[in-house]
Amino acid sequence: MSEIHTLLASPQPEGARERKRRETRQRIAEVALRLFLAQGYHGTTLDVIAEEAGISRRTFFSYFKSKDDIIMFGLEADWASMIDDLLKTSPDVAPINAIRDLMVRRIERHNTAQMQAIDKLMLSSESLLARKQSFYIKQEQLLFSALCEVWRQPERRPALRMLAMMSIGAMRIALQAWRESTDPNKTVSSFILDAFNCVRAEL
Repeated sequence: MSEIHTLLASPQPEGARERKRRETRQRIAEVALRLFLAQGYHGTTLDVIAEEAGISRRTFFSYFKSKDDIIMFGLEADWASMIDDLLKTSPDVAPINAIRDLMVRRIERHNTAQMQAIDKLMLSSESLLARKQSFYIKQEQLLFSALCEVWRQPERRPALRMLAMMSIGAMRIALQAWRESTDPNKTVSSFILDAFNCVRAEL
């Protein structure tokens, strides 16, 4: 079963054990992120994360394999939420507009200061940067699959594939422009809109 069909599948009823595991995983991720932002990524050990989360080091490894996995868990959960929203989009909406608006809404849900801190954190780790590159590829694949679920005409697939590639590229360029900007008043969402306007201008 493809990842997009996994996302589309009807959720199974969550039992007490599954709920407890999900909540524990979320708690570990939230504790770890707080520690990363306070103490630095490299200055936070797995032992400290486990202690603050109220679990043993051994239990930690039943949820995450490494600190990198914790960061990627947050990124993947955020992206999955956006894909879920895209799957609910009306096919009467232009695909490029749907993606742009969803990306803007997703970005606007996050606190700017925390985004800057997480961005610095990502840049501080070579292993995280490498994981993020592969994450972009996965994002593109999931985005394309979701587009094909909403806009189902087979003849549109090549264009939707290109749109998925351009959208991820626009997002990456927007984030880089935001990172390098000297204007503290310009929001990340503004850079996203600028990037998509550039794409439209060249189409």
